[in-house]
Amino acid sequence: MTTSKNRALRAAGLLGAGAVLLAGCSSAAPASESSGAAGDSGETLIVYTNSNSDGRGEWVTAQAAEAGFDIEIVGLGGADLTNRIIAEQNNPVGDVVFGLNTMFFATLKAEGAIEAYEPAWSGEVPQEAGDPVDGAYWPLVDQAIVMVYDEAAVDSPPADMTELWNDPAYAGTYEVNTALGQATPQLVIAGILAPYVDESGEVSDEGWAQVEAYFANGSPAIEGTDLYARFDRDEVDYGITPSGGIIKRDAEYGTTTAIVPAADGVPFVTEQIGVIAGTDQTEQAQAFIDWFGSADVQGAFAEEFNSMPVNTVAQERANPEIVELVESVERADIDFALLREHMGSWVERIELEYLP
Repeated sequence: MTTSKNRALRAAGLLGAGAVLLAGCSSAAPASESSGAAGDSGETLIVYTNSNSDGRGEWVTAQAAEAGFDIEIVGLGGADLTNRIIAEQNNPVGDVVFGLNTMFFATLKAEGAIEAYEPAWSGEVPQEAGDPVDGAYWPLVDQAIVMVYDEAAVDSPPADMTELWNDPAYAGTYEVNTALGQATPQLVIAGILAPYVDESGEVSDEGWAQVEAYFANGSPAIEGTDLYARFDRDEVDYGITPSGGIIKRDAEYGTTTAIVPAADGVPFVTEQIGVIAGTDQTEQAQAFIDWFGSADVQGAFAEEFNSMPVNTVAQERANPEIVELVESVERADIDFALLREHMGSWVERIELEYLP
């Protein structure tokens, strides 16, 4: 069995593969002392996530320390992190994973890379939002993946999102993220293809034409450059972003964000949490999940980062603007089981045929 010290060293070694290790402190106000069980075990808990940006990793690390958990957060993109956990099954490095969407967690479950656990707060979330069959993963945060623009800077927005890549007038005005190893770009693809996929996973020619037009007529995202910074520099007028970051971006850039309508709905991502199979710190991992998914901690997280918690008790502390935003958009009809089965081949085709 891998020791805690060796696992921590191996996790740190992931930095060379593009991971971001976060163990810093945050100036955020601590969560309520009643929000979680003490986690003192004397060993470091390795926490994998793709949801550590914008100070989230530092905040979770600091709040966990307040609750008695010594954690190290290792961050990777969603698809890359999923593949990493599966590859490490014979000698697991991580203990807990959170932030990946339902599709990625379903993949981990199918590969036997996570193990079932029913957290103390299971009665405060709708079970169908996680894994309703075996309880291998449980929901934390809901986010809409929306096409946005600055209302003050755009005079003639499209009546529907698909106009951006089908109407020559909008060519080059919207950002496209071509890093298809990440969760959000994959969900964008899923949203575009959803109306054109049959029950077997076959995509119609029209569906592929939509994907081709989307990438051909957009402005590629610039690594390390925020979408709203590109708004500010008049490089693009539109772009995709998760709903949870909108309020912060408006405050930072002085924008007034509006959402481009989508007749077929927009993808929603439900961030989940689970215990990594084979961990030698099962009890600590379970205790961390009990703490992090609790109403107190998820409520504090919602206040700090304008997230939309799935925990129904924590929702009372969510920003009303976010609640209104999430409720204002239609959910795209996406079959996540079908998506899990076919996304790899879809991404491969896009990278070979539609990306420069």
